[in-house]
Amino acid sequence: MRAARIHAYGCPSVIVLEELDATPPGPGQVLVRVAAAGVGNWDALVRTGRSGLPLSLPLTLGAEVAGTVQAVGEGNPAHLAPAQAVYGSTTSLYTAGYAEYANCSAEMLAPKPQGLAPAQAASLPVAAVMAWQMVVEHARVADGQTVVVHGAAGNVGAFAVQIACSRGARVAGTVRQEKDEETARALGATEVIRNQADYARFAQGADVVIDTVGGRSQAALFSLVRTGGLLISSVSRPDPALALKGQIRTDYFIASVTTAALCEITKLLDAGRLRTRVGATLPLRDARVAHEMLEGTRPRPDGKIVLDVA
Repeated sequence: MRAARIHAYGCPSVIVLEELDATPPGPGQVLVRVAAAGVGNWDALVRTGRSGLPLSLPLTLGAEVAGTVQAVGEGNPAHLAPAQAVYGSTTSLYTAGYAEYANCSAEMLAPKPQGLAPAQAASLPVAAVMAWQMVVEHARVADGQTVVVHGAAGNVGAFAVQIACSRGARVAGTVRQEKDEETARALGATEVIRNQADYARFAQGADVVIDTVGGRSQAALFSLVRTGGLLISSVSRPDPALALKGQIRTDYFIASVTTAALCEITKLLDAGRLRTRVGATLPLRDARVAHEMLEGTRPRPDGKIVLDVA
């Protein structure tokens, strides 16, 4: 089988296409014939050696897949069977997806939503589950609340806006560029926060702020949260001193793709409350080009980058 691999950490040029033998699935795993693989920021962290996980080289990149079950290992749960179309993540190491076959943890896969092409399904697992877990499982966003999504036009942020709207929240989104304002509103945001005047206008107006960007931009978000409100991130741990000063609650967690969460995403898709955004689809041989798009050395599309593996 073909696989996009790295033998050293570094820039996109370290990605090479190789021929490997597919291996049988282990206990609790299924062997998936990959039709499409999502390309995301996590893959870039793995490629550069900054994932923080106990990885060893060489390795095959890729955390998100859509395809068909080819074989099942011991202890496979009842929700998966040979020839079934599935989507989800690979394993707890979030690697091995850029390949024609991938052994995946059964607990990180779910039946593929009907009506979605493989590329659309592969664009979902990490970003959509991360958004779901922030909005629903951790923030417990409820009808009538005001929610600000930081990075509303990004891959995770776009899902967070839609999921918060599906919960009955009034949603505002922060964006960096004027062109992203229309995107945020099309996703369901009723207000857009783009400059200092917008931040001042919306000061202490949010019950919940969902941070999908992290880094230095997070500090400005504290001003948007009402007293007793919540700032949550799965990107950067919020500053406890700023939280104490503003008398707000904070939460930080590392997202984990699960069958249960994927099934919730499928429900939203089936109900028409969630839609995917595929920005570019490239052949597997162009995995290096996809990572150049991630880094901005080539134009980065709006929406998810996906590799066509079939």
